[in-house]
Amino acid sequence: MAHPALRNPESPLSGQVPAAVKAGLKKGWAGLIWLVKILVPISFATALMVHYQLLHHLDFFLQPMMSIIHLPASAAIVLVIGVFTGIYGTVAALSVMHFSMAHMILIAVFTLISHNLIQESMVQAQSGLRFSIAVAFRLAMSFIVTMICGWIMGVEPGSTGPVGLPVLHGAKDPLSVMLMAWATGTGRLCLKIFCIIMTLMVVMELARVFRIIEAVTRMAAPVLRLLGLDRSCALLWMTAAVFGLAYGAAVIVEETKNNTHDPETLTRLHLSIGINHAMIEDPSLFLPLGLPAFWLWVPRLVAAMAAAWLHMGFSSARRFYAARPGHKKFCDH
Repeated sequence: MAHPALRNPESPLSGQVPAAVKAGLKKGWAGLIWLVKILVPISFATALMVHYQLLHHLDFFLQPMMSIIHLPASAAIVLVIGVFTGIYGTVAALSVMHFSMAHMILIAVFTLISHNLIQESMVQAQSGLRFSIAVAFRLAMSFIVTMICGWIMGVEPGSTGPVGLPVLHGAKDPLSVMLMAWATGTGRLCLKIFCIIMTLMVVMELARVFRIIEAVTRMAAPVLRLLGLDRSCALLWMTAAVFGLAYGAAVIVEETKNNTHDPETLTRLHLSIGINHAMIEDPSLFLPLGLPAFWLWVPRLVAAMAAAWLHMGFSSARRFYAARPGHKKFCDH
């Protein structure tokens, strides 16, 4: 049955729904344009490096570090691209570099935690967490979570997998053949991502019209408790979870400036959302590559929960130690 407001043509909501759909489609189109500006140059540059096998010369330097997280040395360039450019850059690189499915999953896990690191850490620095801590913590968690996921999946450290060194099929063909394959693959990937973004943007705009986001925020208290967070951070967590740190920057910074949050509570929130944010859009961008949804959503959610609860445990232990009579006497002395 249709919503009562939609059956009434004179209802303000009936006019807002088409406007929301139009706004969502407009944002989806704008998102594609923004995506292409990042995806195409990075994808093209990566395709050239793979075609001329430039990455092969870095194997001896990168292999020891990459073996810790169960990845071949050739995956390092994809991780670096993701850290500095974001998920779009990672997807662009993966679209032209042939890894095994297991290695693609591990790359996705790493970059879902550490991506667009400079910009997003600056947002956190302006809203309660030091820039250096934000960067170091996310990088450390990326290595830890990826290493654990590789161990769970049974990927041997340093193994190259069934595919080995990523090579483009055009590497043994003329450059023109490689360029044609790159253009075709990139075009298909852009189309898939565009369809996903368009759908998400329309749904989010409709959720705003029907005040679904506000309702979910009010009901988020049990979820926040499970995540080890305080209910006073509901709006901040919801903003980061839905829109991410970059898109939700204005709301996050403004909320922390206009409301007094306990420093420990705010730090715990930032550690959590630093690991796990943009829970809808970011993982969805890897779906066109055929990656399983479980590995795109579950590992960093569990890691965010663990980080928050560990921080809470350390904070409680520190307060308990500070309250000990012997410690007080020593401090007074």
